[in-house]
Parts: sequence; structure tokens; C-alpha cells
Amino acid sequence: MSAPRAPRAPLKALDDALAELLGHARTLDGTETVSTFDADARVLAQDLVSALQVPPQDNSSMDGYAVRSSEIADEGVNLPVSQRIPAGTAPEPLVPGSAARIFTGAPIPPGADAVVMQEETEPAGEQVVRILRVPAPGQWIRRSGEDVTRGAVVLAKGDRLTAAALGLAASIGMAQLTVARRPRVALFSTGDELVMPGEVAPDQMKPGAIYNSNRFFLSALLRRLECEVSDYGIVPDKRDATLQALAHAGKEHDLILTSGGVSVGEEDHIKPAVEQLGSLDLWQIAIKPGKPFAYGKVGAAHFMGLPGNPVSSFVTFLLLVRPFLLKLQGATQLAPARTQLQAHFDWPRADKRREFLRVRRNAEGGLDLFPNQSSGVLTSAAWGDGLVDNAPGQTIAKGQLVSFISLAELLA
Repeated sequence: MSAPRAPRAPLKALDDALAELLGHARTLDGTETVSTFDADARVLAQDLVSALQVPPQDNSSMDGYAVRSSEIADEGVNLPVSQRIPAGTAPEPLVPGSAARIFTGAPIPPGADAVVMQEETEPAGEQVVRILRVPAPGQWIRRSGEDVTRGAVVLAKGDRLTAAALGLAASIGMAQLTVARRPRVALFSTGDELVMPGEVAPDQMKPGAIYNSNRFFLSALLRRLECEVSDYGIVPDKRDATLQALAHAGKEHDLILTSGGVSVGEEDHIKPAVEQLGSLDLWQIAIKPGKPFAYGKVGAAHFMGLPGNPVSSFVTFLLLVRPFLLKLQGATQLAPARTQLQAHFDWPRADKRREFLRVRRNAEGGLDLFPNQSSGVLTSAAWGDGLVDNAPGQTIAKGQLVSFISLAELLA
């Protein structure tokens, strides 16, 4: 008589799984200094403190005339033009009873307290300007330090740099930035059924063979997170080959990432190989698409095994692997922003798992649903521009507000 089968472990809540994963993530040792030009999407390793004011002095936000507002009590006042101040020049003090021709970005001359825009003036003779509107003190003047004050932390350690952040760093004179080093990730594909595009024509594919799509989007996602990727290709379904590849990767990488092959089947060798070389936990996570997930260690390297179905692998990467890799780099913002948007669809089939539905914003500002939400339909992820985070047991009625996560942010 066979022994009774052990009861299945309960499904693990996504938030619990993420908290456990992040508990294993420690900021990687080492930093590097890179050109500010090359720092896009990198994570700052130290606070960026400004050594100057931005702007460095009061300057004009308009082309026009710098004046003393107290000297212009009425419209139609004529003033001689005493100097011309282009951007990048040092002005003289403003002569009393005169105006200074000034251009956008140019320093305000000492004594002036307002700028009259060019459109509110007219010529009144050679080197004379007529003021057509009474100026208010301070108008059209950008004050020194209005953007950045000396000694201010303009970007904080752990910030992930954006294009605007690079411009801000440059505005305080930073030609180079100290950033966290890139995580080194080994990417594995497993399964003798996998074929690389270009190796076999579609009409010559053997029964049961499929093109390896996961390898392409996982590699792209890793590189978008500024990882150094070692692609080990398709590892044959053989125990010795799997052991050798994993042992080598574990010595030189921070994370080993696989999709598929982490099950109990006789042809799935990743699980016993990882267990032989280190440790492995198999989780069943209460999400759809997704559910199977593995975390372990191979030597000092972290190991993560994603489900094989392409949409499951794609979504699970975004929900679990992405924040893990960001934390390895010391990033402080791990969770994506969520927006409440209106569903322009019905979802009457509640699931016991937390669902991540592929949707797209429409011209009316609502969300359309891709008609086939199967975990094997990668078209849904390419078509969609976001995910609806739908709670377990929750139906959705057209017009209801739902929690939307933008793929643009997740894929940045």
C-alpha cells in the first residue's frame, strides 16, 4: 500500500512572497563612477548635494526691459535704454530713471526690481522705450536659488535616475555620478522543446517544438533594470549539463534566473541540481497568471525560477524579480504607482487568486480588456499598456473603478 500523499501547502499571498524575497535582498557591495551622460536608469549610491544656487543669480524669464517699478507710476512712461544685457553677460547697475534691454536668462542688473515683457513696450525714439503697462515689483524675475539652493540634497541615495534627474545633476555641475554597481544575472532557458528563432523555419518545426520567446523578453527586462546579463542559452535537459552550468553561474553572478523546468517531472533537472548545489524553496503564489515560483541559493548567488508560460513568466518577473533587483541596487522606490481608472469591460468570473489582467487605456480615459487572458497568450502583454490588479474573489462591472498599474513604469 502506497504512503498517503502529503497535503499541498496553501497558496502564498503575493505580498507575503514579495516581503520574504526582499528580506533576502542585500544591497550589493561596490559602486562605480560613470559619466552623467551614461547614468540613465542607474541607482544613485550617495546623496547629490548642490554646491551652488540654481539659478546662480536673479535673472529674467522674458525678453523685455529691466526697470525700477517705483519709477513707473502710469502707463506710457518713456525711459532711455541705458544698457543691453544678453544672457551670459555681467550687467552694470541700472542707471536711475532708465531701462535696461534684457533677454531671457540674463542677470537682473543691480537696482532693477521688475522686467516688463517686450510685448508690453514700444519704441519711442532712438534708445528710448515706452512702457505700456505698470509693472509689479518682482514680475518676470526668476530668483537666485528658486530651483536649487546651495547645500540642498537635490537627488537622494537610492533614487533611480531619470532623464530629468540627469539634467538636474548637470545643472549643479555634476559631470560624473557615483552609482550602484550593476547586478550580474545569469539567464537560463531549459527544455528540449525550445527552438531559437532563425535556427528552424516555422514550416520545419518538429511536433511539440516551440520558439523560445521567454529568453527574449527576460533578457530585455533585465537590461532595462541595468543588469549585466550572461545568457547561458538553452541548457539541455540533462542532469550533468544542468549541474555544470549552474555551478559555473553561481560563482560569477548575483542572481540566476530561469523560466520553466522547476517542477518534479523526470525531465526537469533544475530543481534537483539547485538543491544539490545549494537550497531551494518551491512556492505556489496566489496570483493569476503565475503561481509556480522558486527561490533558492546556488553558492552565494540568488536563484529564481519563473513559470514557463510566457505571460506568467512576464508578469511574475515584474511583480517579484523587478523589485528584488532594484533592492539589490539600493533603490528606495520599489513598488509601482497605481491609478484608479474606470473599467470599460465586465469581468464576471471571480477567481480565488489575485488576478493581473492585461488592459489598455482608451481614448475615453477608461480601460479596455484583452479578450483572451490565458497565460500562454503573449499577444495580451504586447497589446496592453498596463495591468489591473484585481483582488481575489472580485468581479468587475463596467464603469467600476479598478487599480491600474502602468507597464510604462514597470518596463522603464
